[in-house]
Amino acid sequence: MARKPADQSVNKQDILLAAADVLQRNGYEATTMKDIAAEVNLTAASLYHHFRNKDTLLLAVLEAGLEQIIGQIEPIVHSRLSSADKLRQMITAHIVSLTQNTAVAAAMIFEMKSLVGGRSELDRNGDTAAHEEFVARQQAVIARRDQFEELFRQVVREGIERGEFRPVDVGIFTKTFLGAHNWVGLWYRPSGRLKGHEIAELMADTFLRALRP
Repeated sequence: MARKPADQSVNKQDILLAAADVLQRNGYEATTMKDIAAEVNLTAASLYHHFRNKDTLLLAVLEAGLEQIIGQIEPIVHSRLSSADKLRQMITAHIVSLTQNTAVAAAMIFEMKSLVGGRSELDRNGDTAAHEEFVARQQAVIARRDQFEELFRQVVREGIERGEFRPVDVGIFTKTFLGAHNWVGLWYRPSGRLKGHEIAELMADTFLRALRP
């Protein structure tokens, strides 16, 4: 099949999902732009037309993943549901999303660290302006990740204040169940015994039972 030229319309979402798949298989350091381009039947030159380098492509994968899940859970947080029902729906949305996008889930766990510390390829190449833009986006992604966690903390705190949940260390409890969620994306298999929504239901039951007064 012929490679697509750079000026041909390419679905950005397809590129991001392909990048996540390759990152999951190879890891960040071993992945090249050529590998990702081949996954969507592009030339490497065509891919560079859309993304400046591997750093900016990884950043776009993480941005898209965060925005997708925050867009699902934020309306739940601001709904009139009980705190328990909010947390159940948020847990379900997160876990189902992870099982539907396991490659993106893996990128969120393992490749986020590639953005923290160290120097970007743009900086190493002396492209100061582009590097500064990248750092600003990098910091925004890290802040957005923290906002995602804060949405869960907010509902746990709310439940404690309403008397629906027993008092717990909100930060530790939230990190515990989000950590458990994240690993689902690594061990889940579509051909396995349980589907994503069934796993979500079991995990929601487990953590809500732990919060009962």
